[in-house]
Amino acid sequence: MNNLTSLSGKKILVAVTGSIAAVKAPILVSRLIKAGVEVKCVITESAANLVSPLSLSTLSRNKCYQDKDQWDDSQAKPLHIALAEWAELIIVAPLSATSLSKFTNGNADGLLASILLASQSQIVLAAAMNTSMWENQSVKKNWNYVKTIDQVISLEPSEGLLACDRVGDGKMVNLDIIELASESAFIFNARDKFLTKDLKGIRFLVSAGPTVEDLDAARQLTNRSSGRMGVLIAQAAKLRGAEVDLVHGPLSVQENLLEGLNTYPVRSSSEMASKMDDLQPSAQVIVMAAAVSDFKRNKPSEQKISKEFFLKSIFDDLEMTSDIIKSQTRKKLDHQIFLGFAAETGSDSEIIKKGENKRVLKGCDLLMANPIDRAGQGFNKNFNSGFLLGPRKMVKNFSFTTKLSISHQLLDEIRNLKSKIC
Repeated sequence: MNNLTSLSGKKILVAVTGSIAAVKAPILVSRLIKAGVEVKCVITESAANLVSPLSLSTLSRNKCYQDKDQWDDSQAKPLHIALAEWAELIIVAPLSATSLSKFTNGNADGLLASILLASQSQIVLAAAMNTSMWENQSVKKNWNYVKTIDQVISLEPSEGLLACDRVGDGKMVNLDIIELASESAFIFNARDKFLTKDLKGIRFLVSAGPTVEDLDAARQLTNRSSGRMGVLIAQAAKLRGAEVDLVHGPLSVQENLLEGLNTYPVRSSSEMASKMDDLQPSAQVIVMAAAVSDFKRNKPSEQKISKEFFLKSIFDDLEMTSDIIKSQTRKKLDHQIFLGFAAETGSDSEIIKKGENKRVLKGCDLLMANPIDRAGQGFNKNFNSGFLLGPRKMVKNFSFTTKLSISHQLLDEIRNLKSKIC
């Protein structure tokens, strides 16, 4: 599970509708409860044939509401109004074609349909259905309309093996992505606004993770980067409407976090440089979050070198890897924005100074200098902090927070800068 400490104490209504993916709802509820979320559940009549309301009520520690509860005379306030006002976020997972149609057409038939229409909170819709249903023109029309609603974070289904034994689009997006969308919703809710598609029409090229340089058949040079920062920037940009290409070295994050991105796995610095060269011309924003190895062996041995001769042979053949950021910025187009990263150690003033020197040297519009010598943040951690450096001696302090929150802050700065140059 992703780090969801920022959701602790939040009130989330999980709604389950009539798709076979409803069987995943108890897992989602359990994960949210473990993260400290207060959860209530609503289930439609058709979904109750697939998953037990009792299991949802037991896992959530709250009553699971059904259509039959809507007009219970013990309610002091209409139930759909009470639940709509209680929920700080609503997650509909899965969202069936029927529930989608009701929502887009303002149909209040049923408890969930009434709640969605009455809600003023952000709504996450995770669609799931048979491929033919998903491709139906009426469903597409409804879905395209939903994507225009600021209140809604729309998560399209992915391709996979469906319950009908068909392989195609229609599989509900994985739970990690639903959780990222939920955490992103609260990041924006803290600013009294909805997460909207403010990056629609912008293509991002993001690099992430370490690179690996072979020394011999058994040994290699690499670094401690997990790739989490770059992956989260890529997913945050996608949630905000961008098309995203991700070039990444060997990652230490959940594979589920790559879903929905155009991914290009590489291993060495030369492979990463080549793929970045291929993709750069079509990108409007280039984010260089990868931690590229500084050194490589000119001619790696295909055999394991004995330890007695290893040190002597290795140092005779080491050379610097190419500076991918500098080579990319030399080919920068007028409409492109470059964001670089610099992992640094030292005091705040030392990090800012070293970061600004690198920003100028490497030709970046923006550079995020983040300390890696402070407890609880940096490589292989869920949290980060640092300083965003930019034109005209701009220095913005990003205080200690989740890497997802920092991702959205960086995207805000990119959006603002892009609006000035375009």
